[in-house]
Amino acid sequence: MKRIAFFDFDGTITTKDTLLENIKFHKGSLRFYFGFLLNAPYLVAFKAKVISNQTAKEKVLKFFFGGSDEISFQKKCDDFATAKLPEMIRPKAIHEIKKHLEQGTEVVIVSASASNWFRKWATEYNLKMISTALEVHNNKMTGRINGRNCYGEEKVALINQRYNLKEYDEIYCYGDTSGDKPMLALGTKTFYKPFR
Repeated sequence: MKRIAFFDFDGTITTKDTLLENIKFHKGSLRFYFGFLLNAPYLVAFKAKVISNQTAKEKVLKFFFGGSDEISFQKKCDDFATAKLPEMIRPKAIHEIKKHLEQGTEVVIVSASASNWFRKWATEYNLKMISTALEVHNNKMTGRINGRNCYGEEKVALINQRYNLKEYDEIYCYGDTSGDKPMLALGTKTFYKPFR
């Protein structure tokens, strides 16, 4: 029997939004809160559905990481994955992931967060990753997203790009927000907020 499991990352596997925690780790709490105060109009506009999730996210990414050296940025993300990420992982989620791996299930993280700050953690468990990709130009982070934000219907599009789901007997899907619902609809077994 061929099985695959798709897990949303932020809020499903983790207890916190890792983009925000990664920014705090990179920049410190003072610059984090000051930066979000300056970017508040974009976040309000997103909540009011005036601008897209992607536009709001790019404003934040550009403010905090635009112009950063790619190698230094990745090194700091790896440090975050080692120092901070493990304490944010829900015990029930990692138990479920390990159970799938023991049964020979292919496990894939499907995340609106960039894999830069969870790749090191995911690789340790031999997990596959589908995520938002950050644009790099001349070895610098631009603060823009390369392609589309891996959110909502885009999660489904990227999954279908990578996998022929007809080949699988069982498809497990795990999520915790409305942005995960299109992905959850792919599953033969779906779980909404399962690890709370």
